Amino acid sequence: MASLVKGIFDKTPKVKGTVVLMQKNVLDINELTAAQSPGGIIGGAIGAIGGIAGSILDTATSFLGRSVALKLISATSADASGKGIVGKETFLEGILTSLPTLGDKQSAFAIHFEWDTKNGIPGAFYIRNYMQGEFFLVSLSLDDVPNVGTINFVCNSWIYNFKNYKTDRIFFANKTYLPSATPAPLVYYRQEELKTLRGDGTGERKEYERIYDYDVYNDLGEPDKKATLARPVLGGSSTLPYPRRGRTGRKPTSKDPKSESRSDVVYLPRDEAFGHVKSSDFLVYILKSASQNIVPQLRSVVTLQLNNPEFNTFEDVRSLYDGGIKLPTDILSQISPIPLFKELFRSDGESALKFPPPKVIQVDHSAWMTDAEFAREMIAGVNPHIIKKLLEFPPKSKLDSQLYGDNTSTITKENLEPNLDGVTVEQAIQNNRLYILDHHDTLFPYLRKINATETKAYATRTILFLQNDGTLKPLAIELSRPHPQGDSFGPVSNVYLPASEGVEASIWLLAKAFVIVNDSCYHQLVSHWLNTHAVVEPFIIATNRHLSVVHPIHKLLLPHYRDTMNINALARNVLVNAEGIIESTFLWGGYALEMSAVVYKDWVFTEQGLPNDLIKRGVAVEDAASPNGVRLLIEDYPYAADGLEIWAAIKSWVGEYVNFYYNSDAAVAQDSELQAFWKELVEVGHGDLKNATWWFKMQTRAELIEASTILIWIASALHAAVNFGQYPYGGYILNRPTKSRRFMPEKGSPEYDELAKNYEKAYLRTITPKNDTLTDLTIIEVLSRHASDEQYLGERIEGDLWTSDSQPKEAYKRFAKKLAEIEQKLTQRNNDETLRNRTGPVNMPYTLLYPSSEEGLTFRGIPNSISI
Repeated sequence: MASLVKGIFDKTPKVKGTVVLMQKNVLDINELTAAQSPGGIIGGAIGAIGGIAGSILDTATSFLGRSVALKLISATSADASGKGIVGKETFLEGILTSLPTLGDKQSAFAIHFEWDTKNGIPGAFYIRNYMQGEFFLVSLSLDDVPNVGTINFVCNSWIYNFKNYKTDRIFFANKTYLPSATPAPLVYYRQEELKTLRGDGTGERKEYERIYDYDVYNDLGEPDKKATLARPVLGGSSTLPYPRRGRTGRKPTSKDPKSESRSDVVYLPRDEAFGHVKSSDFLVYILKSASQNIVPQLRSVVTLQLNNPEFNTFEDVRSLYDGGIKLPTDILSQISPIPLFKELFRSDGESALKFPPPKVIQVDHSAWMTDAEFAREMIAGVNPHIIKKLLEFPPKSKLDSQLYGDNTSTITKENLEPNLDGVTVEQAIQNNRLYILDHHDTLFPYLRKINATETKAYATRTILFLQNDGTLKPLAIELSRPHPQGDSFGPVSNVYLPASEGVEASIWLLAKAFVIVNDSCYHQLVSHWLNTHAVVEPFIIATNRHLSVVHPIHKLLLPHYRDTMNINALARNVLVNAEGIIESTFLWGGYALEMSAVVYKDWVFTEQGLPNDLIKRGVAVEDAASPNGVRLLIEDYPYAADGLEIWAAIKSWVGEYVNFYYNSDAAVAQDSELQAFWKELVEVGHGDLKNATWWFKMQTRAELIEASTILIWIASALHAAVNFGQYPYGGYILNRPTKSRRFMPEKGSPEYDELAKNYEKAYLRTITPKNDTLTDLTIIEVLSRHASDEQYLGERIEGDLWTSDSQPKEAYKRFAKKLAEIEQKLTQRNNDETLRNRTGPVNMPYTLLYPSSEEGLTFRGIPNSISI
């Protein structure tokens, strides 16, 4: 009776809201991947899938009954301490089933807040989860707020039991404020949330935490397991500098207190972990399954049961796609339930694993062998941003001559001029017609160590000539080895020239293979891992530590961070770790990450933007009369030409956005959060390079626009260009081998005679063996795929709710429209037969920088972020 009377006389105004969330049991793939059973990770995972399917029957009504509570916080009315007034705790009510905007597996709940108009306009809310299990909070929307209308809160965050948190979880409306423009009642809440995200830098992090902090790369090795698994610490020294990774706080190893112990589960700030988007997480689950279970199974089958560890003919390699490898049924039963691997099995009754035909051989099986394709892939392949203009002849080295002797190239003018179409070397250099793919200095200091293992390698230089038809022609390849008497004596080098007949043609094919092996390693460890994955992680950490979620630059950059820390953590566990996939199957082996640290010494952030990169490499010159302000010296340069279109679109969008929120350079200089972010990024995140003079001072809008554009370019288009062509080009191991196991045969040797008799067998004994090929194909096929829920450049997971400001939203729509127009333009280029580098001898149109894509192995599409 008392409650009825209270209801009659309670006239406190109500604000109606809708809470959208997803239950953990619908989508927590991370738990799925950790499941264990007699079948190992795969059997456990399949069992977990069944459990998830059953638990979905437990409806969203489990959230009712005073289990989830929210409290509104005012953005316009403060209490006596100056903080926004906090409203009364309010619980979720009935489930709503008719909302047309609900996404897959999402549930919506009604909620009614008691909110007096004198409390002002809500600008944030607290939420408490009183249940034991966590859930994923998608959003809160408030309807009919007096004097405002609708207020949207975009959340996209995991919510654990409130006892796990030192401070209550808080979310802000989708308003955007510079720190100085933050409504006074919200200032305290904005600052406290950032303090929570920074943590105190101590202790081992727990799954439910959201703390962003830095650490060096000291978790790649396992010295306590065996001595050969010890790896040097990367970062924190001038010898082996490195970008910082996310701190986990695990205990040090016993044998090396500077190294961190490893575990299968790596801490990530909770919202960086997969699970909130099912299909992207499942793609990475497959990658983890492949590396930890399927690859060892395949290696065992090939080595022990099939007793056939080598390919003998090129046709044997092609059989991976045509007929496949027959596998015992016990292996099939463990692999086949995995969706991706199920696709790889034949359905005609035979127990065979076969891979999809790589794009590079879909039209012509042998065009990859041509000099024209060898050269074209340097400007349209998977590693298209290494080639440089030749500035001096002979090419010189930057290596210390006291340590490594004279490393000046031994290629002579006499080697080159017979194939220069009647011009001299000097004339060709003067007319911008000589180029070089130089993998000498990076590799030479490590060659003696690498060649002491089962692999055998050379430092390589390749000189190319720009022909009148716009294509490149290789002129000479130099292969260098350390001097038998010591490094200080300089290299022992041999020069190889193009040949089309006899054993000389086979020698030339091998010389090209040594070049490509080096290029493959540099691509995987530097272009792909270091220069995209690793260098972006400090930006993610610094952003979350210092830029509030309501800061305009946080909102600008957020889509380009999605899932990157998670894929990086997975890579440290199974890909770039000691004796992981990369060390096991690529030439650089146990020195792989260490060598990338040496390369990082010369990393310059301001040169990562495409125009500056092209100018630095000498393949373009500044030209105000040309589109985008640069003129390509190789006019038909697919990566550069397409990339400049994407770069210009990104920069135009970023410029509009930054200029909307910052009305002067002074506003940039006076932005306290932005300045703290940039200072820590430089001094800690990339702290080993903090004394470099090239860092932006971050005092002007122009600097902020350029820095943001570079970062977005790295995370989106650059990563797409070096990632999604891995299987289309490298899935055919003959085209992009990852290892070399023999030196070049010398005349009179049995190896030379073998080459003369059977060049295919000799080639196959030199490059990546069958075991490693199967590993490479299994992994890079996963890495080259798009998930069904991929977010591409010009899209946002929050839809139109990412900000309440209409002008930035309209600018973003124009950006998306511009990208669609660019895609049409690139399609027209690929149909232009005068542009011979667009498709090449393999008839493989360059589509890697098409902005959009479908799901799967498409050889196109620019995702917003480094999510695989």
